[in-house]
Amino acid sequence: MKALQIVKYGAIKDSLSINEVKKPAIKPNDILVEVKAASINPIDYKLVEGHLKDMISLKFPSTIGYDVSGVVAEKGTDVINFEIGDEVYSRVPQEQMGTLAEYVAVNYKVVAKKPKNSSFEEAAALPLTGLTAMQALESVGIKENDRILIHAGSGGVGSFAIQYAKAKGAIVYTTTSSKNVDWVKALGADRVIDYKTEDYKEVAKNLDIVFDTLGKDYTFDAFEIIKEGGRVATIVGPPDEETAKQMGMSDYKLPEKLSKLIEKKSATYKLTWMQPNAEQLNTIKTLVENGAIKPVIDFIYSLEDAVDAYEYLATGKAKGKVIISLS
Repeated sequence: MKALQIVKYGAIKDSLSINEVKKPAIKPNDILVEVKAASINPIDYKLVEGHLKDMISLKFPSTIGYDVSGVVAEKGTDVINFEIGDEVYSRVPQEQMGTLAEYVAVNYKVVAKKPKNSSFEEAAALPLTGLTAMQALESVGIKENDRILIHAGSGGVGSFAIQYAKAKGAIVYTTTSSKNVDWVKALGADRVIDYKTEDYKEVAKNLDIVFDTLGKDYTFDAFEIIKEGGRVATIVGPPDEETAKQMGMSDYKLPEKLSKLIEKKSATYKLTWMQPNAEQLNTIKTLVENGAIKPVIDFIYSLEDAVDAYEYLATGKAKGKVIISLS
């Protein structure tokens, strides 16, 4: 079968190759998914470029990709709740990375049936970004009438987070560039801030939650605009001590600057290290089928053009998700 593989660390165009590989063998708890579509994510090209090699060990060549939608082609002896021919979607575990291939083996416990009203391409757009946004917002207890700022509303995580926060009844502020203001507003944001012409810190104040998807100074600046007892959810900032332990950082201490900001505002601060979760995928399925969430796709590429897709994603200009179709 064909698969897109990382062959070395380096530039995207030099480090990815479409190769012929063996169809994966399944274990008793696995299902073999015939891949119909896969979405690509920033973590993928960060792996390629070697930015995560201290955290994630790869053996070259290594098939790339975490998001998948497709059809159950085979099932292991211990698999329940799935049958041959079921249409499914998943964010696969790290040890089963490799969704940009004609087939991928996945532990059935992290797989869900895809939304009935979604194409395979739309379903593939949901798992990683949806689980990331959902887990981050739930980690800080998002609820009805919370006032929340979501940075980078036109990105994959941001566009899902806007819709999820609105489904929870929150009042949503978001940032984006001038060209995307109307597009992001259509996702449901109550106030779209054009970061090229407005200072978000002057517009969004006294907030319940900031969802930090940008990191660096944005993480620290979040504490300026939350209210006393407010909450900061991040996917790119320094780990909180609980998450650091989960990541194996046993001797970790919060940076002093961050610790002081948390104390000053009596704030909650949480880094989300997203984990595959079938139960949450089923929740997302229901939200999509009910119309509360709509998958957001920018471009669809073929497997043969997947390297071009990654180079485009790495520009940071994507509006929503970039998909690789194998149908």
